[in-house]
Amino acid sequence: MSDTRKYVLAIDQGTTSSRAILFDADYQISAVAQQEFTQHYPQSGWVEHDPEEIWQTTLWTCHRVMEQVGASADSIAAIGITNQRETTLVWDRKSGKPIYPAIVWQDRRTADICRHLRESGHETMVTGKTGLLLDPYFSATKLAWILDEVPHARQAAENGELAFGTVDSYLLWHLSGGAVHATDATNASRTMLFDIHQQQWCPDLLKCFDIPEAVLPEVKDCAAEFAVTERSLFGGEIAIRGIAGDQHAATIGQACFQPNMMKSTYGTGCFALLNTGDRCVQSNNRMLSTVAYRLNDQTTYALEGSIFIAGAAVQWLRDGIALIDHAAHSGELAAKSDHTQDVYLVPAFVGLGAPYWDADCRGAMFGLTRGTGREEIARATLEAVCYQTCDLLSAMHDDWNEAREAILRVDGGMVASDWTMQRLSDLVNAEVDRPHIMETTALGAAWLAGQQAGFYADMDTFAKHWQLEARFTPKMDEAERVRKYAGWQDAVRRTLSEPK
Repeated sequence: MSDTRKYVLAIDQGTTSSRAILFDADYQISAVAQQEFTQHYPQSGWVEHDPEEIWQTTLWTCHRVMEQVGASADSIAAIGITNQRETTLVWDRKSGKPIYPAIVWQDRRTADICRHLRESGHETMVTGKTGLLLDPYFSATKLAWILDEVPHARQAAENGELAFGTVDSYLLWHLSGGAVHATDATNASRTMLFDIHQQQWCPDLLKCFDIPEAVLPEVKDCAAEFAVTERSLFGGEIAIRGIAGDQHAATIGQACFQPNMMKSTYGTGCFALLNTGDRCVQSNNRMLSTVAYRLNDQTTYALEGSIFIAGAAVQWLRDGIALIDHAAHSGELAAKSDHTQDVYLVPAFVGLGAPYWDADCRGAMFGLTRGTGREEIARATLEAVCYQTCDLLSAMHDDWNEAREAILRVDGGMVASDWTMQRLSDLVNAEVDRPHIMETTALGAAWLAGQQAGFYADMDTFAKHWQLEARFTPKMDEAERVRKYAGWQDAVRRTLSEPK
């Protein structure tokens, strides 16, 4: 190892902000930079980002962390990228300019397309090959929409003039100066165009969604020699050696390498992944089968439950209705709430994800009385995340019996709240482990890149570095837990666009 290499640079490009983190040789954080960017809502149910703003905020944060510690390109062993998944971009291969704003994973504009495909009998084939459900959440219908709605886009795509990618692929293209158009197996597995059993783009799926093969990136392992950065960006070349979608990177960062280990990330949304080893478990409860990670051409699978709104509901309390001044205030209010009031928020602001997959329902609140105040609404918002996690765990238990003894490790911005984590443990009736290093998503990306570079040790050694910061154990009475969860299930039934 060269003595000049001191760091791994992790790019964590999320839904509301871009971040860069420098990790040292002991996996400790040396520098962090973050920059938020604009959320665009051009119509009801539509969510877009400006691709140029994504790129510029990413570049700025990378420069900022390097400046903080005086790092040069020579002192960085590798770059690892982790990203918001399913968000769809299409750009011109010559200019690098996007032909349309990035359509965000939360966007629901293609609900009718998915419904038509479902009614036409395509979902069985799609789920069998991808592990996914026909839902606007995934990239395929977003890509088809762009090709159909942007003038001349489809013809340009068929001529090989356009490139499609999730955010990782878009950043890789720009970091390499347009030299490389690639992605990794985890991001590919979320497009609804990738056969997760054959580990390749699927002609049947391309035909189903009418996608030209010419727009697709090359698919590599999560740890691979992806590219080197254009010299002018950082004053020298840096190898890009790791890529994984954010939830997969968090699974790695939480060292969930063994079957039956599970992580749940509480960011803008909530995403729980249960490692199922080399077995791709087919869900009977509308969970997703997905690639957990792929290393050395060996694929590890997971069951995943996706909740669209988690921390975004707290953001709504702050920015949407000005109920709180800062996110941490929500836990403080919840702790003071009247426990005799059963108030439920179903945060279906962009529909409901697993296990309901209802794109058309919208948010609702139940149980309001004249005595309901800020405290009870804050509690209902935080509890909604916990109840939705209960939904996911219940479905996973039914799909895979071994999941009943799953080890639950948590991360993301919301887990800093002790009140929320205790309530999560109470409602799921399981121990909840919070790690010492909270930046598990970025850490996972860093380990992938650093291990590929020979800067970090192997998987087993990395797993031994995982440290417990706090363990939350259930304290709620069983009868109370059952009663409260039944109230949640009733609230959801009332919210669904087609009540069950």
